Amino acid sequence: MHDLSNVSTENSEKTFLRLRPMATGDQSKKRKQRYLPQNRPAKKKGAYPLKPGVQGFFISCDGGREYQASQEAINVIDSFFEELMHGTGLKMNSSGVLENPINKKVTFSYSEDEDEEEDDEGSNDKEEENKEVGDKEEVSEGGNKQVDEKELTSEGSCKVKQTEKDEEKEEEKQENVVEEEPPKKKPCVEEATASAKVNGNAEKSIDKLIDAELKELGDKSKRRFMKLDPGCNGIVFIQMKRRDGDPSPKDIVQHAMTSAAATKKHMSRFILRILPIEVACYPSEEEISRAIKPLVEHYFPVETDNPRKFAVLYGARANTGLDRMKIINTVAKSIPAPHKVDLNNPEMSIVVEIVKTVCLIGVVEKYKELAKYNLRQLTSTK
Repeated sequence: MHDLSNVSTENSEKTFLRLRPMATGDQSKKRKQRYLPQNRPAKKKGAYPLKPGVQGFFISCDGGREYQASQEAINVIDSFFEELMHGTGLKMNSSGVLENPINKKVTFSYSEDEDEEEDDEGSNDKEEENKEVGDKEEVSEGGNKQVDEKELTSEGSCKVKQTEKDEEKEEEKQENVVEEEPPKKKPCVEEATASAKVNGNAEKSIDKLIDAELKELGDKSKRRFMKLDPGCNGIVFIQMKRRDGDPSPKDIVQHAMTSAAATKKHMSRFILRILPIEVACYPSEEEISRAIKPLVEHYFPVETDNPRKFAVLYGARANTGLDRMKIINTVAKSIPAPHKVDLNNPEMSIVVEIVKTVCLIGVVEKYKELAKYNLRQLTSTK
């Protein structure tokens, strides 16, 4: 006897495969996309990549500490930006000396109390001297006048009686005043309620301002400083979105370096060097010569009475296909004739940093005098 059950199941599977239509490539993609949220591809998490056409700050840091360095850099740059905007920073002379000295006279609370005590003692001494002079004058006048003892005793008894009557009247007045005092508490309560209302309105306004600031910080489009991913280890780039009236990245970095050199105050733990970047383009000779024109017109004008000496500083990371001298020559040729090249003592230094396929260009002053803009060396006490 043959087993007919196995034969029937095999025939049913064959018929099912024949009837089911084969899935095409487009249909399989649609089925995969259904499982994504809202039928959209998932966004890549992390910082935005570094691209041409941005301004900001090129920062070198310890390897593996890029995240910590970016957070520190944003805080440091923001603090110096606020100093420049509100004018609370240190002011420097043309010779590089601080106008207002850092050392100030410190007065403590107990020293003020001692000064007040000394003033009180001096005033008491003066009062005692005046009293002694007055007593002497009274004694001299008493010697000239002769008064009978009987008249004095009679006048004293009358004065005592009058004083007793006056004291009784004052006591009665005080009792009446004490009885009338409780109703006067109402205006105090009213003042307290009015002050509480004012404080409540102030707190509400402060809360609204804080909420508005938090909304601005949460919105990435309204952030002034934002981290970009350069794609290399030991490097951080902070983008600056300039608004009307904002200082340039060069002004912020220059202010930070001069104040760090003057105060020797430790500012960061992971940041090594901060360089301002005002032009970002592709690393080709044509693109560099075209993108650097507004920078040259601003810092190296053709018609000037004081021509400046400059030098070109070149650095490349994750890019070995470019000729170093060609890039330097294209930058140097774009500077007009009155200005000259001086590699030993330049007044202005043009920084050219190439990171992968992006060329970053900026201008700095006193590059060698300020320890090559190395924040760690400027703040070190050794």
